[in-house]
Amino acid sequence: MLTWQQARENVIEVVRARMSRRGRGHVRLDRALGRVLAQPVTADRDQPAFPRSIRDGYAVRAADTAMLPAEFEIVAEIKAGSAFHGVISSGQAARIMTGAPVPAGADAVVMVEYTHPLSETRVAVERSVTPGQHIVDRGTEARAGQTLLDPGRRIGFGELALLAEVGCAQVRVFRQQRVAVLSTGDEIIPVDREPGPYQIRDTNSLSLSAQVSLAGARPVLIRRAQDESAELGERIREGLAADVLVLSGGVSKGKYDLVEAVLSDLGAEFYFDAVAIRPGRPAVFGWCAGKPVFGLPGNPVSTMVTFELLVTPALDLLSGAEPRPLPLASAKLSVPLDEKEGLTHFLPAHIDWKESGAEARPVRWRGSGDLAGMAQANGFLVVPADRPRWQQGEQIQVLLRRDLL
Repeated sequence: MLTWQQARENVIEVVRARMSRRGRGHVRLDRALGRVLAQPVTADRDQPAFPRSIRDGYAVRAADTAMLPAEFEIVAEIKAGSAFHGVISSGQAARIMTGAPVPAGADAVVMVEYTHPLSETRVAVERSVTPGQHIVDRGTEARAGQTLLDPGRRIGFGELALLAEVGCAQVRVFRQQRVAVLSTGDEIIPVDREPGPYQIRDTNSLSLSAQVSLAGARPVLIRRAQDESAELGERIREGLAADVLVLSGGVSKGKYDLVEAVLSDLGAEFYFDAVAIRPGRPAVFGWCAGKPVFGLPGNPVSTMVTFELLVTPALDLLSGAEPRPLPLASAKLSVPLDEKEGLTHFLPAHIDWKESGAEARPVRWRGSGDLAGMAQANGFLVVPADRPRWQQGEQIQVLLRRDLL
């Protein structure tokens, strides 16, 4: 049985080797968040395009502030978006606002806090400045034609702002992957139905769809399948019309766990069907009809954990990006731990971020079906298979919930 690290690397290796050519297209910039660039992005002009003041104050010649106090004649006022076309001479100053162009002749900006007005046209400076102080020179952020973003870069809010700065109203991106989400099980009913005594509402379709969206792909919900081979096969074939198929439930070794058998009948090739973790041990990864297929356990917390560990890196690769690292951190345990050996445990936990660092404690939960307990967690304690016992106060690895980062 593979460790979770081995299983994750196996997914990455297989998907990288087997994925076909990815489609590309253009989207409007306001719809590009989370997409992956399929083009290099270059600066269309120097940034900044002029020497820019980064403070409110007075543009002066720095040499004029060598002897204090110093008095200056105010010859102009420059706000962002305007300019002074004259030249600042010795003994002169221009009142200037943040973001405005520094006029010729001036080589520094005195912050307004270190000045006081003497009249409408004169100002006293109380602190000296050095050449270049509080000024960003032209082209120091980027030069015209310089590559700013490479293909394969995922577009976040910072990238959106940069794309806007260089005038990319339309962005060439890799095609968004369509991920079919299929829940299985006779006990599963739609969310809007009243459950019978032994039925449960379909939570996995919604949580998996949310995780698909967080990974930058587009979820496609497939109508749930009962534990019957013909119907399950029909739903799987429907799901294989998408780019990726993710199933939940039916992957254990019970009489009615039919996912592997039905996939085999459809010609699937399997790479693993178990991972040494809890929750989430019976996780399946294979390839069927030219598509990656993931069979995740039916218990909802197991589904959430295995999706993060195994499916997210595959979706990153298929979307044109490199796999993002897991959102792992270190935290101080606020209670001792004593778990079973042999499996890596991902225990739902609450992480508090304090001035002294992160502290973590497991939440009270009753196993991988306990969503009320899971809702109290903003991450997971990662308890290694070969070290099940931990003392209070020790530093332990935590896996943060991507949706709550």
